[in-house]
Amino acid sequence: MPRDIPLPEGLKPPSRLATLGELALPLDMVRYGLSGWHLVGTPRGDGRPVALLPGYGASELSMRPLEAYLRHLGYHVRDWGMGRNNGRVAADVERFAAQAAGWVKADGAPLTLIGWSLGGVIARETARSHPHLVREVITMGTPIIGGPRYTALARRFAGPDFDRVEREIHARNLKGLSQPLTVIYSDRDGIVGPDIAVDIYNPHARNIKVGSTHLGLGIDPRVWRIVADTLAGVTNPRK
Repeated sequence: MPRDIPLPEGLKPPSRLATLGELALPLDMVRYGLSGWHLVGTPRGDGRPVALLPGYGASELSMRPLEAYLRHLGYHVRDWGMGRNNGRVAADVERFAAQAAGWVKADGAPLTLIGWSLGGVIARETARSHPHLVREVITMGTPIIGGPRYTALARRFAGPDFDRVEREIHARNLKGLSQPLTVIYSDRDGIVGPDIAVDIYNPHARNIKVGSTHLGLGIDPRVWRIVADTLAGVTNPRK
């Protein structure tokens, strides 16, 4: 059962310093290239169907590195097949669910959804409204609490009425989710404030902190290892 909690207060968007830190992605890519040892001994996959959902403004291309890695491990991976994520959450949930229903019927098994940033919102809402389609949800830098209000791109999403949107998202979160939830977040995130990228509503959710920038979450070997360990059922994913 979800926790019955009041609307959170005192939340903040990412600091300007953290947002500027996103410009360090080229340096992070070099660092990630030198930290591949995190992937040594990663458990092999069981062939389960997995779908990857990109963040706001991104397309399937942003998920290709993670997709290739999970395929290498032996998972049956699909991208979300809807092109660029333009932030139309309600419509995209229904479009994605219709597509996912066909995959689930063909595969004979529900999907594990992995969503980056806003893609994680769509993954969670698909799991909430169509639970029979979703086995498990993993999010990376996803604005869970308060919605877009505490992100660096706030006004591109909701316009001026952030109070209403925040209340609506809180009410929806109070309905809870039944699927296993792994929530990956970072104090270095310069797009989505770390205070809002954790799940405080579902007692069974695992919030796991990493040291990546927001733009680096999809290519950080430590994040990949957490995802792979989670898919393999490892109780304490290696970071």
